[in-house]
Amino acid sequence: MSSFGSGQLDQRHSDLRLHSVHVFVRDQERSLRFYQDKLGFELAFDARLQSGERWIGVSPPDGTAVLTLIQPSPDSQDSKLIGRATRAVFVTEDVAGKFRDWSGRGVRFRHPPRLRRVKYQRREPDGHPRGSAASSDERAPVWGQVFTRFEDIDRNSFALVSFDEVTAAIEAQRRENAERLEADRRVAYELDVARQVQARLFPQQFPRCSTLECAGICAQARQVGGDYYDFLTLGHDRVGLVVGDIAGKGIAAALLMANLQAHLRSQCVITLDKPEELLRSVNRLFFENSIPGAYATLFFGEYDANLQRLRYVNCGHLSGLLLRVDHSLERLMSTTTVLGLFSEWDCSMGECQLQKGDILALYTDGVTESFNAAGDEFGEEGILQSVKRHLSLSTEGMVQAILTDVRDFGSVEQHDDITLMVARCCDR
Repeated sequence: MSSFGSGQLDQRHSDLRLHSVHVFVRDQERSLRFYQDKLGFELAFDARLQSGERWIGVSPPDGTAVLTLIQPSPDSQDSKLIGRATRAVFVTEDVAGKFRDWSGRGVRFRHPPRLRRVKYQRREPDGHPRGSAASSDERAPVWGQVFTRFEDIDRNSFALVSFDEVTAAIEAQRRENAERLEADRRVAYELDVARQVQARLFPQQFPRCSTLECAGICAQARQVGGDYYDFLTLGHDRVGLVVGDIAGKGIAAALLMANLQAHLRSQCVITLDKPEELLRSVNRLFFENSIPGAYATLFFGEYDANLQRLRYVNCGHLSGLLLRVDHSLERLMSTTTVLGLFSEWDCSMGECQLQKGDILALYTDGVTESFNAAGDEFGEEGILQSVKRHLSLSTEGMVQAILTDVRDFGSVEQHDDITLMVARCCDR
């Protein structure tokens, strides 16, 4: 059975389909012209078997079945099947329209389209008819409600029917496919807009600070993500260094990331000189304006260019790595718990003095948890070695080079956002 309706095969069973129905004809070339010119069929294949027998396949537009046109020997049994009624049934959504179209091209129909009705008798549970035959009902059949038969040039005949259930299924499939494609298009468009909006939330330029050179980068695993980095202008030649990681991924994490950023930027204007108060306010707002269980790890650093001093709060985030000019290492470890999980929250600050040439690296777990084929992590050691390899670069060049190292190390698809910030203490 072939259909003139469109529809996609169920991908779970795409390896199984009807290949062809044999139709015996007197002259293959003449029949091929008929099917192409009169019915609008397409050539599916033209093959010659090892026996020398030629088989030609034709297929209706949008059809998944093929009619194989076979020209048997005149004295064979198959030749007696030429001009007979085939058991092939073609289904169309508009029998009358197909009748008008093909009739206009000279295709012979046995009769105009008809509304088929059948009679059946009600039966008792034991299987015997109930009452007389006169009590039988007349109802539409299960299939072929509107039908006709047409013939090819050799008088082989085929049924052409409307199949209410199939037609409904075809239309439902079309609508479903169209709706799915439209939904996918909208989702793709909205995600692209969200990606562009989120990209504008990251710093568009790196801060100017008299004794600190800074750069950052975020490579998202999806269109949008929950990693966050920022530079905040705190006045009096001070800059805020922020790297955060929202719990979760995708749109939900991106919305929480925007929420957290908005709170930080708004509150830092109010509490320029009080980092502890700033973060307490941010935690309260983040807790009140996010769903239960949402939280973020965050590293907040306040660098004073005049004093070359870094004060920081590590809210359950990965340790900041302070690589001294003599290549010794200090880890700026957690000083308090995560943001947004508790209504009552407080923090303590760490402090360190920076010297010319010291380098601070802040990052998210997308960097350290990048895996290679052997299952090894890039890890903290990978960051340190990468920083040392690229000491001659600017901080902007360094973050790009470290990102390349992380990607070269990982042999599998990136599953998490990769965010990195590098700051170098320098002369005025």
